[in-house]
Amino acid sequence: MATQTQPAPAERTPAARTSGQRINRKPKPRAGASLLTVFTWIIAIGFFSPVLWMVLTSFKQESAAASNPPSFFFTPTLDQYRAVLDAGAGTYFLNSVIATGVSTLLVVVLAVPASYALSIRPVKRTQDVLFFFISTKMLPVVAVIMPIYVIAGQLKVLDNVWTLVVLYTSMNLPIAVWMMRSFFQEVPSEVLEAAQMDGAGLLKTLWRVLMPMVAPGLAATALICVIFAWNEFFFALNLTAAKSATVPVFLVSQMTSEGLYLAQLSAASVLASLPVVLAGWVAQKQLVRGLSMGAVK
Repeated sequence: MATQTQPAPAERTPAARTSGQRINRKPKPRAGASLLTVFTWIIAIGFFSPVLWMVLTSFKQESAAASNPPSFFFTPTLDQYRAVLDAGAGTYFLNSVIATGVSTLLVVVLAVPASYALSIRPVKRTQDVLFFFISTKMLPVVAVIMPIYVIAGQLKVLDNVWTLVVLYTSMNLPIAVWMMRSFFQEVPSEVLEAAQMDGAGLLKTLWRVLMPMVAPGLAATALICVIFAWNEFFFALNLTAAKSATVPVFLVSQMTSEGLYLAQLSAASVLASLPVVLAGWVAQKQLVRGLSMGAVK
């Protein structure tokens, strides 16, 4: 009886041996990446440490705030915040809210159609118009304060919060137009063609089609205008007095000839920074999306 010999199985190649096996190889951490992470954290802590120290100082008594060396262990108190509120901070905050809110609303209302015209439906000599807008930011504020002061005095609108509204609107409008123009330019032309084929008019295309697409950019623009208007100091200092002064002017008023009250000034600074920080925290998703529009195609 003849026996049949089976051929020996062929030796599997390394690729064949590993083709059916799942290889789990974790990337080895590199020393350079770890050092970069540590260095980044050091820089972040260095930038944040003054803010943290300001917050901690606002909960101290004046004696503990002015101690040398600094005291790291203390009993927290809200006396400085009560002193700031008792000093009439509410009026200053109300003036800042009115000047910032109304001016930002006006900037958005004016910047949207202007940027639409300069991006999607450009006018003649568009580049000249854009340069004129941005050239208004090149003029030093101190060079125009005297004529503005004279005109406001003749119109009897000194120490008036609506004067700040007009000035803040003109101050932020060029930046808003440039930002919104870049956001409108990222809208695909096919979207506009589809809207025209559906019979949508100019206003309907702008408000129903384009505005939802550039909403993150609009939120980023509005937030930047809020920050600039809330922090503006020069116009508020020179054109207002007791009735229409804003929060930055109130912060300066805390530095008196009697001395620098560090704890009370820190409490006032925390209250002044809180609205802008909260606005940025609430709109952080829209801000990131808006500032990154067009970054990835």
